[in-house]
Amino acid sequence: MNHPVYGRARARPGKTRGGIVLLLIVLGILIARCKSREGQDGEDQAATAQFASEAKYQKSGDEGLGAAVAIVIDNSGSMGESAGGDSRPKYEVAREAVAQMLAATDSFTVSRPDFPIKIGLYRFASGVTRVVDIQPYDREALRAALAGMPLPNGGTAIGEALDAARADLYRAGVIRKYILVITDGENTQGRSPEMVAREIARRSEGAVRMHFVAFDVDADKFSFVRDLHGEVLGAGNGAALRASLDTIYRGKILAEAMDAGERLAPSTDSSRNLRTSSDSSRAKKR
Repeated sequence: MNHPVYGRARARPGKTRGGIVLLLIVLGILIARCKSREGQDGEDQAATAQFASEAKYQKSGDEGLGAAVAIVIDNSGSMGESAGGDSRPKYEVAREAVAQMLAATDSFTVSRPDFPIKIGLYRFASGVTRVVDIQPYDREALRAALAGMPLPNGGTAIGEALDAARADLYRAGVIRKYILVITDGENTQGRSPEMVAREIARRSEGAVRMHFVAFDVDADKFSFVRDLHGEVLGAGNGAALRASLDTIYRGKILAEAMDAGERLAPSTDSSRNLRTSSDSSRAKKR
């Protein structure tokens, strides 16, 4: 008698276990390959990041004679406190001192009209704000910008401010590049100023000079700047701040510009004119 068949025949237990084992092996191989690929991708990304952090900075275009100065002012909450020996808050003293410092540019531009001075203004607290783009010196624009800065508030992102200023200096179109920082405290936000400053010095090959004025704070906190051929001066009150800024700006930045040895190569047309003039002179002598 034939019996009806209900459903499929049962698989042998041995075959079932063997199929599961094979499936697990295949899955294991696939997972291992994926992890290996992810690891390789991570290594490639790390290598790319390492290369980028070591590569020399690239200028955005041709650079000519001149100096660009990025003035970076601390606008963190502590700048609202009183300055030593002065009833006014530190931010007022600092902004006034910077305005007085910049007045030295007037006489410089008269004596060296062939050597452009470009100034940019930045403020930093928990973040960084570009107040005035790096551009040819404009006394009234800078004074208005200083007067219009907001009240101090927030943390202290010195390292990030250095990097923001550095990036703009490479778009300024001049050979000499400077960062001048006025701060009253330690870094509390973002990368440390020492790490950023050392990277700037390395990747610019010394082309970006950094100077610090430590206002109402120990200047030794920024001693690393001296290792990078920059100046660090302390200032315990408004008079000392003005003197320190004058020493760095007039005594170093503008003095170096006065002694600038850079000379632009003559253009092709100029060279051709010089050769033509010389040939004419020789022909007349004959």
